[in-house]
Amino acid sequence: MHATLLIELRTEELPPKVLKRLGETFAKEVHAGLAARNLVQAGGSYEWFATPRRLALQVPAVLAQAPDSTVHEKVMPVSVALDAAGKPTPALLKKMEAKGIPESAIAQFEKRMDGKSETFFYEASVKGARLDDVLAGIVIEALKKLPIPKLMRWGDTEHQFVRPAHGLVLLHGERVVPGVVLGISSGRSTLGHRFLSVGALELRADDYAQVLERDGKVVASFAKRRDMIRKQLDAKAAELGAHLSKDVATLDALADEVTALVEWPVVYVGEFEAEYLEVPQECLILTMQQNQKYFPLFDGKGKLQNRFLIVSNMQVADPKHIIGGNQRVVRPRLADARFFYTQDRKKKLDSRIAALDAVVYHNKLGSMGERVRRLERLAGAIATRLHAKSDFAARAALLAKADLASDMVGEFPELQGIMGRYYALHDGEDAQVADAIEAHYRPRFAGDVLPQGNIAAAVALADKLDALVGFFGISQVPTGDKDPFGLRRAALGVLRILIETPLPLDVHELIADAGAGFKSGLLSAESPNALYEFMLDRLRGYLREAGYEGAAIEAVLALKPTRIDLVLPKLEAVRKFTALPEATALAAANKRIVNILKKAEGDVRGEADVLLLQESAEKALFEQLNRIAPLVRSHMAGEDYTQALKALAGLRAAVDTFFEEVMVNVEEPPTRQNRLALLSQLAALMNQVADISMLAV
Repeated sequence: MHATLLIELRTEELPPKVLKRLGETFAKEVHAGLAARNLVQAGGSYEWFATPRRLALQVPAVLAQAPDSTVHEKVMPVSVALDAAGKPTPALLKKMEAKGIPESAIAQFEKRMDGKSETFFYEASVKGARLDDVLAGIVIEALKKLPIPKLMRWGDTEHQFVRPAHGLVLLHGERVVPGVVLGISSGRSTLGHRFLSVGALELRADDYAQVLERDGKVVASFAKRRDMIRKQLDAKAAELGAHLSKDVATLDALADEVTALVEWPVVYVGEFEAEYLEVPQECLILTMQQNQKYFPLFDGKGKLQNRFLIVSNMQVADPKHIIGGNQRVVRPRLADARFFYTQDRKKKLDSRIAALDAVVYHNKLGSMGERVRRLERLAGAIATRLHAKSDFAARAALLAKADLASDMVGEFPELQGIMGRYYALHDGEDAQVADAIEAHYRPRFAGDVLPQGNIAAAVALADKLDALVGFFGISQVPTGDKDPFGLRRAALGVLRILIETPLPLDVHELIADAGAGFKSGLLSAESPNALYEFMLDRLRGYLREAGYEGAAIEAVLALKPTRIDLVLPKLEAVRKFTALPEATALAAANKRIVNILKKAEGDVRGEADVLLLQESAEKALFEQLNRIAPLVRSHMAGEDYTQALKALAGLRAAVDTFFEEVMVNVEEPPTRQNRLALLSQLAALMNQVADISMLAV
């Protein structure tokens, strides 16, 4: 028989930031354990639940006992299993005992060839697993696989879990499945909301969520609870003529966290004194979101209002005490933010630079003060290459880390750069300098906006390149999943700025500029090339996510481009070239040329001599090549790569005829070398945009 299976582990409040993952992983692992024992269909449906005080799972059509099965098992080679007299060896008897195979079963062993040896195989009927025998073990194994950062013990037991456990429900239809997990015996009752529930709840496997919501005032489904919260937030904001944050990533993360904090969500409106709005709104927003888990409200222009939304776990007729309590709690936080802001502005930003000399950046790379002086020089050099105001870029780079010594950033590290901009404007710094201070951390994450303007881009590039060159230079490179200095993010930031802005900068020159700021002999000589290859690997991933085909990416990157801003135009040109009817034949011919030249590397010298051309086909190719070459070079100089490749498509007929009628590797050295030189010229002309041979199917 089969029936719905319900599993619920009731605990004290679970860590909110990982609750969703705990619920998903618990359900996935339990279902996998059931499927592995043939108690439920692999890949079948199930529903998971997670609230602050419970993890649960509902699986339909679970068998009480799995069907019997037949296993075919290899025992051991016959030569090892039997002695010279044909009697069982001690090795065979020991293995049979370990596997629970009776000695009498030897007569039923089947002999089959396994590779080069004759081997005994055993066929046996295995009784299907009983749910009652295995369910508790499956749950225990699933709990061990949860992404839990730290375990704890409670009471006088030796059991360990992320939080103390208090209840266990194991129901198969109407029947309680016996079992003990974390020292708790299974039953059919649970508890609902701490204050709103009618009391203890008797459960059935089929209507778990409905009973818990109706009688226990607990919305068990994480997804449903989150949806309720978002709808209430949107409705309340619209009612007030306000808007929620447009920072979707932060809003979603906060919604997930709040969903993990409440079982019966109700949204109320709180407010604070308008005088606090004199503080930069980023400070107030961070205080409300990070410390209090409130949702700030904004007007139509994105300006913070002195109201916020509270997601409460209590539904009451008169919420004034809930609202009043939250307003009392947030007020000191806002007052602290105002105090830090007022105190910080009493000192100029540049007066804080000296304090950075006492801040260790890295024991080999020096202090933060040394770093900002490197950034000052590097940002100025990059701005000069961009024909931007190098003095503005240098000034912004010098001030870029000064806010790290401020009280506000000490309290809220997430505001670094943001507060630097406010303090720079307060000190009378140029707006471009102030904007560059805030923007130099960008892009901070995937999809983040890039620094705007050449001055900001120069400072942002300097910040990331200094870190990349420095850490690669002392062999502190990312390994596996470990990247303690965020170098993958820094490399991707450099690439995005160069590509998406775009900026006409040579990456080798940028790496050299950054390296020049470090003490002589500190960085390894091999590190620039290692860093360049690392950046190419990041570029491959970036381009794949952008939708480009692997062959086209490899064809372009095979030429080791240093102008990263030209990679996308070249890829677009390759994409259009591959759609031409001549593309396949030219790519194949190019691959053939590459192979010929590789084998005859020592014989390739100079350019082809027209006087040594003998066959009409090689003369035609020579003439066509010299006619098209100026046009291709003109298109390349103008960075019109699509037209350059289209011009090369005109060589197809001449190339095809050449390979049909001309033998390259003839006996006469002058003729052979001349034909190799012709092919070398052809390859050099064809492979300026990409290595066309890599497009050959």
